[in-house]
Amino acid sequence: MTPVTILTGFLGSGKTTLLKRILTEAHGMKIAVIENEFGEENIDNDTLVHDNAEQIVQMSNGCICCTIRGDLVKALSDLNSQRDAGAIQFDRVVIETTGLANPGPVAQTFFIDDEVADTYRLDAIITLVDAKHAQQQLDQHEVVQRQVGFADRLFITKADLVTPEALDDLKHRLAHMNPRAPQQEVDFGQAELKQIFDLHGFNLNDKLDIDPEFLGADDHAHDHDHSHDHDHSHCDHDHDQCAHEGHDHGHAHAHHDDAIKSFVFRSEKAFDPAKLEDFLGSILQVYGERLLRYKGVLNMRGIDRRVVFQGVHQMMGSDVGAKWQPDETPNTKMVFIGAELPKEIILQGLERCLV
Repeated sequence: MTPVTILTGFLGSGKTTLLKRILTEAHGMKIAVIENEFGEENIDNDTLVHDNAEQIVQMSNGCICCTIRGDLVKALSDLNSQRDAGAIQFDRVVIETTGLANPGPVAQTFFIDDEVADTYRLDAIITLVDAKHAQQQLDQHEVVQRQVGFADRLFITKADLVTPEALDDLKHRLAHMNPRAPQQEVDFGQAELKQIFDLHGFNLNDKLDIDPEFLGADDHAHDHDHSHDHDHSHCDHDHDQCAHEGHDHGHAHAHHDDAIKSFVFRSEKAFDPAKLEDFLGSILQVYGERLLRYKGVLNMRGIDRRVVFQGVHQMMGSDVGAKWQPDETPNTKMVFIGAELPKEIILQGLERCLV
């Protein structure tokens, strides 16, 4: 299975800068890049070796780049056919979406089309966020909120152009929208490849990474203004580059009524499997298009192992994970990220599925 990484982010967020670095660095990987169209910011011609009728461009370091203006399924199929024929070589794929694109349909391609699903494995969605313009973009464009909501990792660019207070407000807002995506500041595309590839964001596994502050015992109720007047560091939650570690949060975070929000369900009671299956089925049927990403580790009656699940829109998968250890209390953690979801209906419905 060839791993695939989706790069998304609004216009000017730095996707092409990051992509140029991936395509020109001497990393020894053979990467195929699919751009869904060449815009003004396309890969510089001086990095190209040759072009051909199939719109596939060979890079000097063994990577290849192709452009499509139509069907992603056909592009992936064509790449695979040419690889099978020995015309090209690659062992992973990066898809750069346009700045105005909702990454949801791109992600769904890897679950809906059988040929694609048999050949390619969606590894992760990486979203780039322009620190200087993000607040305004998030306010004005729901597609930017969706790009954040789908992310497995958030790269914050142009952080040097804003104040530490503005950067902290942005990080807080992003964590409220998507607490499961680690945040990292990136300058001019200088991210390590291990922070881009093999993140396993779409793998079912036992680890459910959610911002610990978001999961705090007092819940913070992150949808109102509040002031942190105690001293703590945001570096506790894997947001890798905190420039102001241990700083004092003396300011209130602004309230943003974003359409994309996240919430978490937790319980130490076990689920009734039949009730939960019926309830999740009905939620997906009614609200599936509004559900961007959801993931959980579940405590199910009659099962001595974790049950892990995740999904995109209506596409959901689950599996049995590791055994609960003797010193562990079996518990459930589920995170839902979506557009104008009926939070109380979902939380109350989940409560009614408990034994």
